[in-house]
Amino acid sequence: MNRPATRFPRRAVVPFALASALLLPSCGAPAGQSDGQDEFSSFDEVLEAAEGQTVDLWMYGGDEQGNAYVDETLAPAAEELGITLRRVPVADTADALNRVLSEQQAGRNDGSVDLVWANGAVFSTGKQAGAWRCDWTGMLPNMEYTDPEDPLLTNDFGTPVDGCEAPWHKAQFSYFYNSETVAEPPTSLAGLLDWAEANPGRFTYPAPPDFTGSVFLREVLITTAGGPEEVPLTYSEEAFDEHAPAALDALETLEPSLWREGATYPRDEQALNELFANGEVDFGMTYGPARLTDLVASGAFPPSTQVLTFDEGTVGNASFLAVPANAADAAGAMAVANLALSPEQQAAKAGPEVWGQFPVLDRERLNAEQQALFDALPDSPVVPPYEELSRNSHGELGSAWVTELDDAWRRSVAGGE
Repeated sequence: MNRPATRFPRRAVVPFALASALLLPSCGAPAGQSDGQDEFSSFDEVLEAAEGQTVDLWMYGGDEQGNAYVDETLAPAAEELGITLRRVPVADTADALNRVLSEQQAGRNDGSVDLVWANGAVFSTGKQAGAWRCDWTGMLPNMEYTDPEDPLLTNDFGTPVDGCEAPWHKAQFSYFYNSETVAEPPTSLAGLLDWAEANPGRFTYPAPPDFTGSVFLREVLITTAGGPEEVPLTYSEEAFDEHAPAALDALETLEPSLWREGATYPRDEQALNELFANGEVDFGMTYGPARLTDLVASGAFPPSTQVLTFDEGTVGNASFLAVPANAADAAGAMAVANLALSPEQQAAKAGPEVWGQFPVLDRERLNAEQQALFDALPDSPVVPPYEELSRNSHGELGSAWVTELDDAWRRSVAGGE
């Protein structure tokens, strides 16, 4: 909340597209291989091997609540298993994958990255390059609490998970607004765009490739296409040429009505949050709406903050934990991934005062005592239950859509082509 909104000049060069930033090895191991790592016949063998290991978890370091959860809740629980969990903060998860691929190219089987908070293009690129250990999540006892048919857990931005990463938490893209300044909130994204044009300067969105701004672009794409069923999940130039122009036209039309007339954009969700907190805009957006409860309770956001639910729904996805194929402490990483899936950890992480992340567990698979952990979570006066938020939810488009649409936005909207 303390980071100022970044002035994002028109015609400035937006930082890299993810795919071009990754080092693709010339001779990476095929997906699904583990580069000679020891295999385990049972999870008991995993736990035995894990004892005494130090697991380096590489994860985005800009989330203060996420950092605190790992340091103060997950790490102490791992220590009870004899595992030292060490958080390695990175500015971009691609940095972790780059390290893995570099070490694989150097022939290292004792890689310095043991566990990665991953999803989307990082996962799909790493899977294609053979960066991840696969076929291991079926060994995790706590996977029994997840629904094996849940599409959010079986596909990651259109890429089959195939046991190459363990689910960690769910996300539901959501919009929120100040109910004191917006008397009649829109009920659809098209309505929100109309509202923004009718109220100049009171709406904006983070500049892609920030992931919050990037998903907003995809939501506009889906809306202008006529709904999620109209856009194929798998990217193709033909589909892009059919659907992207209308979305880019809508965003160009919107630009003069944005905050600062679109001359600058917030750098990321945190920068947008600051504008919302200061009353400079009336709407915000986030993948993690459960955290809004704590932001209101702490006074960072006005008490009149409310979450919007759109008739057509919004995109939902899941985050995962991936183990590099050459991880030095793979057993410890697998044990931590299983621990992170436990009902106790999932319930603790869901608490708005802890991290406010939606659990990946299927409550019908929990016993009464485990369900009570989630029943004890406080109801929010700000955020509807996940079941209501995810009504009419649709999945993410394939990861190739992300970079192509972000790049087109940079050229045609930010660049003013």
